[in-house]
Amino acid sequence: MAKGKGTRDQAVKRQYESLPYPPRDPRDEAVRLIEGSPSHLDELNHYVFAGKRDFSQPFRALVAGGGTGDAAIMLAQHLADRSDAGHVTYLDLSKASRKIAEARATARGLANIDFITGSLLDLPSMNLAPFDYIDCCGVLHHLEEPAAGLAAIAACLADDGGMGLMVYATLGRTGVYPIQDALRTLTAGETVSAQVKYAKNLLKDLPSSNWLNKNTAIGDHKLGEDAALYDLLLHPRDQSYLVPELIDLLSEAGMELVSFIEPVRYEPELYLKDKELRKRARKLDEAARATLAENLSGSIKTHTFYARKVGGPAAGAAKFDPEMIPILKDNNGEMLARTLNARSTLTVHFDKEPIALDIPEGAADFVRSVDGRKSLRAIQSEMSMPWANFRTRYAPVYKMLQGLNLLWLKSS
Repeated sequence: MAKGKGTRDQAVKRQYESLPYPPRDPRDEAVRLIEGSPSHLDELNHYVFAGKRDFSQPFRALVAGGGTGDAAIMLAQHLADRSDAGHVTYLDLSKASRKIAEARATARGLANIDFITGSLLDLPSMNLAPFDYIDCCGVLHHLEEPAAGLAAIAACLADDGGMGLMVYATLGRTGVYPIQDALRTLTAGETVSAQVKYAKNLLKDLPSSNWLNKNTAIGDHKLGEDAALYDLLLHPRDQSYLVPELIDLLSEAGMELVSFIEPVRYEPELYLKDKELRKRARKLDEAARATLAENLSGSIKTHTFYARKVGGPAAGAAKFDPEMIPILKDNNGEMLARTLNARSTLTVHFDKEPIALDIPEGAADFVRSVDGRKSLRAIQSEMSMPWANFRTRYAPVYKMLQGLNLLWLKSS
């Protein structure tokens, strides 16, 4: 056993029993469904199954490290809305977190989730595989050996399946780790509640010169939630990744990257204005481009992404083909169209940093035509344009919206 491993294992378990994360109230299920990335059903269909998965057929999903249930509840609700064929398995070490997740499922009347208390490292011996899709968010970076954890869930993935994952990103967490080290020194041996109290006292007097105060992308410690503060600054085991390290982690487990979310954040041209530099960036391979974008941005604090088995038959991201049906993420076509029609650039905020994107010609017209039912071929026909002309005009619109993760594709 690695030095300190057992102690840290117990500390991690103690944390999530005392402060289940993220903090959730099952009563809120009556008024909202928390949706996000990865694992939104239409999103994962776009990125993993090329938009062609039929969810009226059996579909088995695993949420490895389910916490208080965000991903499991979202997936189970989406699947229940489509048919009775989908099923979710929830797995987590924390009984306190599982209790909240189960209460949320009960509040929604969801009967398509199995709840299991246990470690994802034990998955290969649980006889639960194979899964068509695996969600593992905010978990691997808290393991003693993240590579072993990823290998364990990869062993349970169907060859034609895929994963949605999230791990911490190094550059956007600038300032976090020195404070973690300081609190580890100052609060060693204390209870969870005492650690939180001392952390709050420390933060009150933290000099303005400290990098945590300078990092505007980090704000979990300001939310007023003890669980969020603890998870950010007092977690007993925390590892972050640069893009090359993440790609190596996937490769070691026989996996490969399909796409980051949002894809545009990993395009270096987003941060480059000089024409010659943009030209040089375009010549780089995908991994080098994502690495460059991360270095230029400096504020990416988590890597959210989809992955599949190397050499496996998983289809990957959907293509801009005539028979595909475009879907707007929030079904807000008219509002988005008005926004796109009113200006030549669209300002988006990534971790509070404003980024201006050029709006391609015809963007508003395209968005108004998207209703989640019509294929690209049908939209093309309505616009009385040959496919080649339609693609030339509107593929850049699709690229922008898909890059912002606002539009996906599915088959009819």
